[in-house]
Amino acid sequence: MKTKQLLALPLLAALLSACTATTSLRSSDPSLAVKINDDAPLVLKNPLNKTYKATSFGQYRFRATQDGMEPMYGIVPLKFNSGYLVADILFFAPAAFYNLREVYPFYEFDVAQGVIRYKKKEQGQWTSYKPTAAEVERARAYFNR
Repeated sequence: MKTKQLLALPLLAALLSACTATTSLRSSDPSLAVKINDDAPLVLKNPLNKTYKATSFGQYRFRATQDGMEPMYGIVPLKFNSGYLVADILFFAPAAFYNLREVYPFYEFDVAQGVIRYKKKEQGQWTSYKPTAAEVERARAYFNR
């Protein structure tokens, strides 16, 4: 019985850690600060690592501010976890309500251009995303509540 308990502990830890993802946040300007949901604003003088929970239906809204510029609002683009979907179907289907999307490993905020860039690999190419008008309004309403 003791062996089963010892084996169950690492399995439980692996399952719980699979519900989060760590990302590197950086900016095109060292005076840029970003606030994501209810977190404290982060000044991105240097790239920062931050961990966020995986989600299926939630969103990460952001407000990026830079000296002398209007704030930029939007929704952080998230990646789809096909591997998690397969694992959820095989082992525990209700988990699909919590972990199908997560943050990309790298983001760069650029208020001057009005875009957020993201990529999967450090040496990969950046993908630029400009938040839609609806996303901007939703994020603005969230932060100005």
